[in-house]
Amino acid sequence: MPSIDLRWGTRKIPFAYDEEMFAVLGAADERPPLSDVEIGEKLDAPIGTPTLEEIVSDGETVLIVVPDATREVGAGQIVNLLIRRLIASGINPFDIRIIFATGIHRKVTEQEKQKILTPFVAQRIKALDHDPRDLMQIVRLGETESGIPIELNRALVEHDHVILVGGVSFHYFAGFTGGRKLVCPGLASSKTVAATHKLAFDCERLDRREGVGSGRLDGNPVHQAFVAVAGKVNVSFCITTEVNEAGEIVDLHCGDLTSSHRAACDAFAARHSVEIAEKRDIVIVSCGGHPHDVNIIQAHKALDAAADACNDGGMIVLLAECSEGLGRADFLNWFDAENSEALAMRLCESYQVNGQTAWSLLRKAERFDVRIVTKLPADETEKMRLISMQSLDRTMKQAEKEKAGYILPLARRICISN
Repeated sequence: MPSIDLRWGTRKIPFAYDEEMFAVLGAADERPPLSDVEIGEKLDAPIGTPTLEEIVSDGETVLIVVPDATREVGAGQIVNLLIRRLIASGINPFDIRIIFATGIHRKVTEQEKQKILTPFVAQRIKALDHDPRDLMQIVRLGETESGIPIELNRALVEHDHVILVGGVSFHYFAGFTGGRKLVCPGLASSKTVAATHKLAFDCERLDRREGVGSGRLDGNPVHQAFVAVAGKVNVSFCITTEVNEAGEIVDLHCGDLTSSHRAACDAFAARHSVEIAEKRDIVIVSCGGHPHDVNIIQAHKALDAAADACNDGGMIVLLAECSEGLGRADFLNWFDAENSEALAMRLCESYQVNGQTAWSLLRKAERFDVRIVTKLPADETEKMRLISMQSLDRTMKQAEKEKAGYILPLARRICISN
């Protein structure tokens, strides 16, 4: 009987399965990681822009934007190479700064900064923290055509050049991560974050808005709003990586913010979309381990992907350690609502970003029998209408043996073939 290792936090959970009952969706990425030389070659051939050396000049200032600890993009390798190139091009080390695009997430810890940037960079280059509620950090740059306030971290306009370093993966309502998301929501005010995220929800239908979804950019109002906000910043260079399960860079696109990021999204979608002929009654899904399952707000993204492969009323088994708990202390309050419709009405009366995540999670808990293997306390999972399980093996012993299922080692975009 074959066995597969499914990531859970920093561990791996082995699972032996019957090939006649379960199909594994998405093969492991076996591409070798890119060397520094190979990354350098890609940086020398940007899409839609001159090379970095042709863009920057002696004495100019540079801001490098990187994700926080909830994203694994290989930032340390990229930032090290960038800094060498910038210094070789005449930029003084003290004129280079790094900022963490935390959005409304918590502040990056000192230990996380060392891990994201490598100790060498973290000790030598000044790093800035973003606080979306600190008005001293925020500058207003007008409004979008639809009236969304464009409020961003002032560091974005106080440097001669802004370089974005992000990674690409599917996002359940923005389409994809990376690119423009490093600016908005990454370095936006809480007001701008809320206004752009609210576009994902249709308060007339009490449902997700048309055009919004994983892998969707064209016609996606949230993506369009992010692009409009990021367009107020003079981004000189954008780097978008793709990493394997070990967090190693296996592909990279760089250059113009819009065209290089779109190329990265297209390449990622082509490789990681999975087509199935039918939905099944059981879906086992791993978030991909840490940091993707660091809290339930992050882990929900894997649940969203699994829902596309599961029949209504079927069982979804979510492997999510959630070592940092819920992600926000007030997240559980949304589940005081009687059902997802009541939660949606409350959300529309007083919108909050994480309320939309709570609605999406509760909606799935109503549609499916959701079991979760997690460190979250049972009283918290119960309030979210999730059934907490001690182990994957024990969960599967309770499942009906004759029902077929899927195993998702990582969240993928699921497409039903016609």
